[in-house]
Amino acid sequence: MMKIHRTPWLLAMSVLLHACGDSSLAEPDAPEPAEQASATQEATAQPEDILTQLQSIPGLTVVLEQPSPFPGTRFFVLSFEQPLDHERPFGERFQLRMTLLHRSVDAPMVLSTEGYIVASTPSQAEPTALLGANQLSVEHRFMGVSLPESRDLRMLTLSQAASDSHRAVQAFKPLYPARWLSTGGSKGGVAAVYHRYLYPDDVDATVPYVAPSSHGLRDGRYVHFLAQVGDEACRAKLEAFQVDVLRRREELLPFVEALATQFNTTFTVVGGADRALEFSAVETSFYFWQYGTASTACPRIPAPGAPAAQTFAFLNAVVGVAYTYSDRFIAPLEYAYYQAATQIGWSRFPARHLRGLLRYPGENTPDLYLSFPVTEPFDWGAMLRVEHWVRNHGERMLFIYGENDPYSAAAFSVRARNDSFRYFAPQGNHGSSISRLAEPERTLALERLFTWMGMSTPSPSHLQGEVPDRLRMNSLGE
Repeated sequence: MMKIHRTPWLLAMSVLLHACGDSSLAEPDAPEPAEQASATQEATAQPEDILTQLQSIPGLTVVLEQPSPFPGTRFFVLSFEQPLDHERPFGERFQLRMTLLHRSVDAPMVLSTEGYIVASTPSQAEPTALLGANQLSVEHRFMGVSLPESRDLRMLTLSQAASDSHRAVQAFKPLYPARWLSTGGSKGGVAAVYHRYLYPDDVDATVPYVAPSSHGLRDGRYVHFLAQVGDEACRAKLEAFQVDVLRRREELLPFVEALATQFNTTFTVVGGADRALEFSAVETSFYFWQYGTASTACPRIPAPGAPAAQTFAFLNAVVGVAYTYSDRFIAPLEYAYYQAATQIGWSRFPARHLRGLLRYPGENTPDLYLSFPVTEPFDWGAMLRVEHWVRNHGERMLFIYGENDPYSAAAFSVRARNDSFRYFAPQGNHGSSISRLAEPERTLALERLFTWMGMSTPSPSHLQGEVPDRLRMNSLGE
């Protein structure tokens, strides 16, 4: 554990300036009683250091403080004790990792629900940068270092994770009494929505980014979306590429095996290198639109019969074969795949054009990525309940999606009468943000965001340079 740097630089500087003052040994004049009382009141009025205030929160441990690159902020890595089962708070407990980017106790607070592992280095979600806010980032239970000792999978549910966020809000709100906003990207966005569904009064507004509401384990809406996204010529080139990869399976397999050697891993969990290659080919179109930019990526699609090294290089650049299918990189995300298999859902992939070329049709499901069996049945109602609530009751919610991102096929629906909105970034992918919206949607989104937080909307010129190019997020390889 790193030692906490407890003394702010401002205090150190004041000591230094005092030391550089008059070196006379003469005793100072005794202050007048009124002056002494005034000095005492002034000292009493000085706010308590934020580190001291954090250390007073029950169950919270300040693991370390790190330098922050954002002016006027301090960054803390935290550990917060949580019940494994919030319905039985006196049972097993575990340590939930969190981080805090602190600006001021008077500034708004952004609650960033991470769907995966929380970063231990300072970063800002888009709303944090826009609002000049504090940011409390919460790691998802069963991810990273937030692992309960028992690994009881019955406790890995959306509702239990939402209760983790709820307890964090309860603990920090007395310290940060200004308005709160929750946010998250992809699976983290789903976590933010579910938290708001179960605890609607915890925050004043919610901004989920590219958050899907998938229906079941083979949601056909994704197939329909991928049949229409972009232009027909680009889709045709992608389909021809997928066919070519599978027809040249034996020629390309050595490249998959070379990746295993390069990364010192295997493809045992998914069933071998051949399965990894086939799944890569099947999912190429999904990943292409999820992360790519069609205008630059479409011309780079290799034609059928291109050199094997070129063909595999493009496949690997789009899908990330080792990162997506090898044991080494699957292991840290196993519990996220478990959630997909039990509550969050999964997509179906277009494969009609690949008939006759597939050896493992329909086998690419989330349970395949697990080293342990899925014993709980899929909860069909989990996402449908929250989807219904968002559409009919969700207030002050702003959903951001990308026009070309496949997850837009499962976008949440909202109603303006609830002061909630949904916008799609033109040609946007899974990294879409408010900054990438077209006008007038961008201005409307910013106006609602600042209004919800009780702040005046800055001028467009003031916002230039303040909005990150891309919302930082993790991805499950969805």
